[in-house]
Amino acid sequence: MSKVEPRRDERAPAPAPSATDAPGPAPRQRLREELIGWAKSLAAAVLIWIVLRSYLIEAFRIPSASMENTLLVGDFLFVDKAAYGGELEIPLTGVRLLPVRGYSEPRRDGIVVFRSVEDSTPNLNIVKRVIGAPGDTLRMARDTVYRNGQRLDEPYALHLVGLMVREDEFRLRQIRAWQLPSYVGRDPASYRPTTHDWGPIVVPAAHYFVMGDNRDESYDSRFWGFLPRNHIVGRPLFIYMSIARDPLRIRWNRLLRRPS
Repeated sequence: MSKVEPRRDERAPAPAPSATDAPGPAPRQRLREELIGWAKSLAAAVLIWIVLRSYLIEAFRIPSASMENTLLVGDFLFVDKAAYGGELEIPLTGVRLLPVRGYSEPRRDGIVVFRSVEDSTPNLNIVKRVIGAPGDTLRMARDTVYRNGQRLDEPYALHLVGLMVREDEFRLRQIRAWQLPSYVGRDPASYRPTTHDWGPIVVPAAHYFVMGDNRDESYDSRFWGFLPRNHIVGRPLFIYMSIARDPLRIRWNRLLRRPS
């Protein structure tokens, strides 16, 4: 029995193309969408990092020996920035805005991290110990500090050079110049302070007097004056890493130690 071919107009119509058969986006468009997605994720991560770094916690490395033996060169700290308040800081610009108050104030004998007060290093973070708070009367006699008439017990203080080293005359004139307005001694005209003997001086309002524990290796308030409160950015939480260079090694015994 022979087959009969249907006529052209009697054949079934071709099926309409479905949505799944539609061509997808061009490879260039897909790449562009992926790049936009990655850029948004990266921007969000950077923004979160800036906020956390500005207001909550920041990593800090000890670059000098000024706080030995409390803090050593190569110690890496986490700094609590919420304690004393923070500002939104835009990295690499020096721009700071939107200040937020902290939940405490710097305490005497505590360690603080602060921005340099000198114009040549405005964004340099420094760590020192608070020796005097606003209203305190301070003096140092032969490397012994007296606060409000009371001798300070300073087991953390390190003296390596001693009193016999001759100090730079220009530096001594600078120390005298900044201390004279706060000097409360008997004879201002004959006042000649050194880094080992100075005062009495009174710490002004909204300022602090800070010194390094390694007294003969510390560039501190003795040289450049009182530290404004608004320069203090935080206090150390704990050491999360400590690396010695000679020889190169990790100081495991310092990890998780809280400086005090």
